[in-house]
Amino acid sequence: MIHDREIVGAPADAACGDPGPIGLDPLPRPLRDPQPMLERTITDWGGHDDLWLFGYGSLIWRPDFDFAERRAAKVHGWHRALKMWSRVNRGTVQNPGLVFGLLSGGSCQGMVFRVPAADGLETLGRLWLREMPTGVYDPRWLDCVTPGGRVRALAFTLSRRSPNFTGELSDARYRQIFQTATGRYGTSLDYARQTWLELQRHAIHDRALARLVQLAESELSASADCGAPPRPLYPDTAASAAPDHSQEKP
Repeated sequence: MIHDREIVGAPADAACGDPGPIGLDPLPRPLRDPQPMLERTITDWGGHDDLWLFGYGSLIWRPDFDFAERRAAKVHGWHRALKMWSRVNRGTVQNPGLVFGLLSGGSCQGMVFRVPAADGLETLGRLWLREMPTGVYDPRWLDCVTPGGRVRALAFTLSRRSPNFTGELSDARYRQIFQTATGRYGTSLDYARQTWLELQRHAIHDRALARLVQLAESELSASADCGAPPRPLYPDTAASAAPDHSQEKP
C-alpha cells in the first residue's frame, strides 16, 4: 500500500473529508517523525537474520522490493479494513479516497515475504519512503502462521486514533467514494478491486472486501441501466493470472 505524503497531521474535521479553508496547505508536516520508528524497527530486527514482511493490501500485488521467498500467512488479532483516508494517492483533499489499514481485532490472511538479511536495511529504507513518510502507521512485529511454520514479520498497522482512520462508513458513503474518488495513482475502486482480485488469485477470501466490490458492481449496473456508460469492473488480469513462483524473485 503506498501512502506517500498522506495527510496525517490534519485537524479532525479535515480528516473526515472537510478540506478546510481555501489555500490550506494540503501537505502539513507529519504528525510523527518516522525516522525514530525506522531506527527502532532496525534495532528490533537486529540485522542478522532474514527480514520477514507481512503484506495485506497492495504489497501483495506490488511489493516494489526483491524477495527470496513468499508464503501465504495469517495473523490473529488484526484485520484488513478499507478504512484509511487517502488524500493524494487515491483521492484528494477535497474528495478523499480510501486505502487499506490493518486494524486490531479479528484475523487477516495475507502474504509474507522473506528478504535476505543482506538486503534488509535497503528494503526497510525503501518501505519507509513508501509507507511511512508521514508516520501514519504503527510498525509492529506480528506472529504469522504459514504453511512452513510461524515467522515474525513486520506489518504496518493503523491506530483508530489516527486522523486517517475513517471510522464506520455507510454503504452510501462507500458508493460515493467509489464513484468519484481519484488520486495520482488512480481510483479507490480500482485499488479495492485490484486487491480483491489478487486475494482471489491466492485463494484468500475476504468477505468484507468482496461485499464492497459487489456494492460497487451494483452501483455500476444501476448507472448502466440509467444510460450512463459503465466502467469495466474487471481490469485486464493477464498479468495476475501468471503462475506464482514463490521461490523466485519478482
